Amino acid sequence: MPRKQRPEGTRAPNGASSIYLGKDGKWHGRVTMGIKDDGTEDRRHVERKTENEVIKRVRELERQRDTGKVRKAGPVWTVEKWLHHWVENISAPTVRDTTADGYRNAVYNHLIPGVGAHRLDRIQPEHFEKLYKKMTAAGHKPGNAHQVHRTARTAFNEALRRGHITQNPVSLARPPRIEKVEIVPYEVEEVQRILAAAADRRNPARWAIALVLGLRQGEVLGLKWTDLDLEAGTLRVQENRLRPKYRHGCGGAPCGKKAGYCPQKVNTRKPTGEVKSDAGRRPMGIPQPLVAMLAAQKVTQDVERERAGDMWQEGGYVFTTLTGRLINPNTDFHEWKDLLKAAGVRDGRLHDARHTAATLLLILEVVDRTTQGLMGWSDPTMPARYQHLVKRVQTDVAQRQGALIWQQPKPAEPAAARRQLRRKVRRLPRPDGQ
Repeated sequence: MPRKQRPEGTRAPNGASSIYLGKDGKWHGRVTMGIKDDGTEDRRHVERKTENEVIKRVRELERQRDTGKVRKAGPVWTVEKWLHHWVENISAPTVRDTTADGYRNAVYNHLIPGVGAHRLDRIQPEHFEKLYKKMTAAGHKPGNAHQVHRTARTAFNEALRRGHITQNPVSLARPPRIEKVEIVPYEVEEVQRILAAAADRRNPARWAIALVLGLRQGEVLGLKWTDLDLEAGTLRVQENRLRPKYRHGCGGAPCGKKAGYCPQKVNTRKPTGEVKSDAGRRPMGIPQPLVAMLAAQKVTQDVERERAGDMWQEGGYVFTTLTGRLINPNTDFHEWKDLLKAAGVRDGRLHDARHTAATLLLILEVVDRTTQGLMGWSDPTMPARYQHLVKRVQTDVAQRQGALIWQQPKPAEPAAARRQLRRKVRRLPRPDGQ
């Protein structure tokens, strides 16, 4: 028996869903999902070629409504439109400049060209996985794909929070596997060789701070003399040296090079900014030998200031160029590489100095809570990532294990030995008749 249909344009009472065959020959469904921001009823419309298709979609909308997972009413965003809005109007004003630049790189160079044409509410995890595969096939490292994945997940989480989608498809996507690279910090003897080689170069205290105190590159280069109290032997990390970001300054006659190599390049980023996190803004004690190095650094800088004369640009920074300018992070990186060669130690990343400093705290048996504060970590699991079982730690533990299990009994004291001998003699059998 054919199903009785309601006239087109009518709906079931009490907000119930309606399914009907329209005059256009298509099946329609209408579902009440809630109330809009303006107080009017949020009534969703579904249009399909067959009745079963409409019923399936209506039931799906009802499940979303009943579970509280309802897409916000209004025009549907495309992925491109949402990502552009998210990165420029939501993220950029609320995160650090370097973080925003990372987001922009992922959005404009990978996500929008790769998946931007999809509807925000219809894109699937497989679309992102195909994008990651294309990236690696084009020569990008798996780590780059992970950075794009994290950016997309953050952007879609915001869309989910605002009700533009009912679930985050990026959370279901699987980025490519990253090969774990073993990090080997420098041994104590290697640190001593590096610092000995640094003594013959400019700014030797810069490398001692990295290897002993574990400050990040930007934190060291952003140190000011006002952050130090050499009499008390303390310093406070306050600022972070930012990497320059250049734009072309060649005007109407383009140089044909990348902005960073333009002869008239213009830095569009401020020189320093906030440290990485609230935990990064921290006080620290300075070992006395390092205090002496910093005092010598101040004397040397006074001489360089006098020699530079009018060319000196005073900024109050501890480590500068010969004219008082902030040191470029790229220049600092190459100085580190040259220093390792001069010291005759193996090559390593500049960030390995931070791993080395954390491992030195492990050798000194500093508790994790103190290590976390000194290194400027907000995550309590970070010591496990930065502290490594170097040879000195392994040897020390092995010696303690041996002493615990295979310890030799202590020799008896002379007086105690005599008493023990007399007790043994008393227990000996006596001759007959005695």
